[in-house]
Amino acid sequence: MAHLLGGENLHLEFPTRVVFDSVTVGLNEGDRVGIVGRNGDGKSTLLALLAGRLDPDDGRVTMRRGTTIGVLDQRDSIADDATVAETIVGTMAEHEWAGDARIRDIITGLARDIPWQAPVGSLSGGQRRRVALAALLAGDWDVLFLDEPTNHLDVEGIAWLADHLKRRWGASSGGLIVVTHDRWFLDEVCTATWEVHDRIVEPFEGGYAAYILQRVERDRLAAVAEEKRQNIMRKELAWLRRGPPARTSKPKFRIDAANELIADEPPARDTVELTQLATSRLGKDVVDLIDVGVTYGDRTVLNQVEWRIAPGERTGILGVNGAGKSTLLGLITGEVEPTSGSVKRGKTVRIASLTQQLDELDEIAHERVRTVIGRLRSGYVAGGKELTPGQLLERLGFSSAQLSTPIKDLSGGQKRRLQLLLILLDEPNVLILDEPTNDLDTDMLTAIEDLLDSWPGTLIVVSHDRYLVERVTDQQYAVIDGHLRHLPGGVEEFLRLRGRQKADAGDATIAPLAASAPASSGLSGAEKRAAEKELSAVDRKIAKLQKQVSGVHQELADHDQSDYEGLGELTARLQGLESEVSDLETRWLELSEQLE
Repeated sequence: MAHLLGGENLHLEFPTRVVFDSVTVGLNEGDRVGIVGRNGDGKSTLLALLAGRLDPDDGRVTMRRGTTIGVLDQRDSIADDATVAETIVGTMAEHEWAGDARIRDIITGLARDIPWQAPVGSLSGGQRRRVALAALLAGDWDVLFLDEPTNHLDVEGIAWLADHLKRRWGASSGGLIVVTHDRWFLDEVCTATWEVHDRIVEPFEGGYAAYILQRVERDRLAAVAEEKRQNIMRKELAWLRRGPPARTSKPKFRIDAANELIADEPPARDTVELTQLATSRLGKDVVDLIDVGVTYGDRTVLNQVEWRIAPGERTGILGVNGAGKSTLLGLITGEVEPTSGSVKRGKTVRIASLTQQLDELDEIAHERVRTVIGRLRSGYVAGGKELTPGQLLERLGFSSAQLSTPIKDLSGGQKRRLQLLLILLDEPNVLILDEPTNDLDTDMLTAIEDLLDSWPGTLIVVSHDRYLVERVTDQQYAVIDGHLRHLPGGVEEFLRLRGRQKADAGDATIAPLAASAPASSGLSGAEKRAAEKELSAVDRKIAKLQKQVSGVHQELADHDQSDYEGLGELTARLQGLESEVSDLETRWLELSEQLE
């Protein structure tokens, strides 16, 4: 496959550490690469090097002439005074972008609910992020670099993005490098994985699941080699400890060899081996929501919800932004009072919530980590062993130096882990996690999941990370149209329900202009719904015909060029399909104008 870009013998140092040392990587046509690794090890820095935004101290970045690269940074650089329309489609005329199925799909997938003429400065952080991603995807790039593209996307948006990237280029064209902690996304999109660790970039074939299998085998082989090395060390050290006379009379190189083996012992990776933390007793009654409804003014958020939460239940909650998930959690914790129905809580229930904010750490921000943990308890039992607070924190990925660090100086991921640990040490028996994966890398997510796997209380998780939801919960529910619906088919069933819901509403592919100004269309309610449904149907027909057009183009390329009769038939068929697409695009524009 043709080379797109790469780095040769890259070396990069920051004032306090070496980031990369003699790293060589390459991206070819058709490669879809996911980058994983611990936070701070250099994933985003690697993107910056390959994109030419950062110069290495040594080595070089190579790129095929004419290769275009689109980059999504973790922070957007879009202008506040530009409108959403200007940001996504630029100065392109409406008939141009509206006639492009790819751009229509991008707008529908990412910006359908965002006012089309609103200035970017007036948007929320999540909306800005989606607009920036839509603007990037609307461009024509040979290579895409995406740094945490799933941030601020819900389960539905993440599924759309994965599907778009799989369809964006042919199987042997284009290139993608993505940094993300969303393991489902990595598995769905990527054909290769680069692990950034210890100043190197280690390549693996396949997505996240294949990477884990290969990494386990790598670690197993390393463990075998390490065991042999340790045996040599023990023999060598025993020889050295036979007494001063023996040491001075033996060859010097033997002593040097032993010392080299000891010095070369690699540091242990961060692991979590907590198997159980003491929990308060749960009776047979936990929390019962009985025919509960919640209304804010004229808006009904939840309606006739009945949910009897059982001891030890592990449930994931899905739903689009604004569906009422946070209100549902508030009913369980008691922060929200129902407008109708009743909420019953067991007498022994102790509920704790891991929220999306880190507000509970503000009061202790200036205290050191070790002090805060030590104040709670002097010792802990984990895996049958008594651990000091420092040992417990080290098992959660904190280094010895970080134990003496003020909490305000910790990274986002470290604060997140500390926040969860403080909650668990308070011994709740009902744990609510609201987007717990923020600021955590894949290794630490696995560690947290291992901890949650062994936690014996009732667990309720709200997250857009479908890998986490499917891993740590046994069943899933969705908040849809104010009701709580059980999902026997899990996340896939939720996505199917949402697809049908949008199709029934006729808004699956409505133009943003129509969506942002429904009141000015001049149509009655019935006429508007009919136009929306026809618009949706027209868009589906266009997508179907364009696939047929692509198929005929392929047939023409593969056909015997000396068969003039056959080529003529294929050309006539192609012209007919293109004419039909043109008529449908004209109708699509007419309907869009009616809905403005």
